[in-house]
Amino acid sequence: MDLYSVMCVSERARALGWYEVFFGRPADEVIGEEYLWQVGADAWVVVDDRDVRAARVGGAMVTLGVTDLDETLARLAAHGVDHDPVETYGNGVRHVVVLDPDGNSLSLAEAPTV
Repeated sequence: MDLYSVMCVSERARALGWYEVFFGRPADEVIGEEYLWQVGADAWVVVDDRDVRAARVGGAMVTLGVTDLDETLARLAAHGVDHDPVETYGNGVRHVVVLDPDGNSLSLAEAPTV
């Protein structure tokens, strides 16, 4: 099974610049007017600004598992991307919410090392 998580955005150029910073690279694939970043073997984050998506702009929420949360946040900060405070859950998972310019939530979660 494949996963495509669509991030509906209002302005393509602004969003693409932001997502390139967030993922540290340009889109892995462009299909028509959709820009796709591969985040797992069969998982993609899709940026779409078509009018058909306008009612859903800013409403997406995804959580991405990372193994280098501090490095990722430092890289984002170097590019002016802010985030909420990092939380640590009772099970040791570190979690932070990052919002794109339209308010879509891309949370990052890092499991504790064993």
